Amino acid sequence: MEGPSQQRVVVGVNGSLNSLVALRRAGAEARLSGRRLLAVLVWTRTGAGSRAPDPGRVPHTARSAATRLLTAVLNDVFAAAAGDLHVDGLAIAGRSAGETLVRVAQRDGDLLVVGAGRRRGRGPWRSPVARHCLAHASCPVLTVPPSPLQLDLEAMTRRRGLRRAGRDDVRRDAFRALTGDQLSGGDI
Repeated sequence: MEGPSQQRVVVGVNGSLNSLVALRRAGAEARLSGRRLLAVLVWTRTGAGSRAPDPGRVPHTARSAATRLLTAVLNDVFAAAAGDLHVDGLAIAGRSAGETLVRVAQRDGDLLVVGAGRRRGRGPWRSPVARHCLAHASCPVLTVPPSPLQLDLEAMTRRRGLRRAGRDDVRRDAFRALTGDQLSGGDI
């Protein structure tokens, strides 16, 4: 059996607020268990149809853009507090995020962490990615619900009627402004 330093917490990241909350929780899980943290950003090539993209044929600009986004997200979340946590990043092309995350998180002792997504009416929190991971992963899967701050912000933006295009920037800025205070350490 592998020791804790060889075991991993694998987390899906896409830059959304849900994935940032999941990333913080995955970091906390990795610290508590002494595991390595592997943040995975999966992108799909537009127009690729049902075939998985061939990594050799993915344009260099798409690969470098995904790597830059992943680096920026990891720096935003862990730059000041990585300390004893070993963080790796993987930007990878895949047919779907759920399928690719399940393929990456298949070692003995892996823990897969994904954002649960939004609640639709009174239905479950799970996103399509989370549903796929829960159904197909060979390791434990932790789904992380949205932050209460995000839910409050979404309710506020709906009431104020802000345009859809501006909401993501407002949410991201609010999350970054609040992560140092309300979402630090044991609060996640």
